Amino acid sequence: MANIASAKTRVRRNAKRTRINSDRLNAVRTAVKKTRAAIVAGNKEVAETCFKAAESALMSAANKKTLHKKAASRKVSRLAAAIKKM
Repeated sequence: MANIASAKTRVRRNAKRTRINSDRLNAVRTAVKKTRAAIVAGNKEVAETCFKAAESALMSAANKKTLHKKAASRKVSRLAAAIKKM
């Protein structure tokens, strides 16, 4: 356990950031999963709608340093290619 005040603050801050990042990552995964499910189902309109939400969530997570920017771009690119291929 931390004894110094600044260390205690850092422990609290890290716990808070972990919760925030975890929630943000869960939202990203859910959006991507919905998009992939729509692609598998063959429903292009729903897939495009879900893709917009997934792209927004991915880029938001990348801008807030939850995900690496290149990882987010790669995921967006692959989803877009899958929708285009439909």
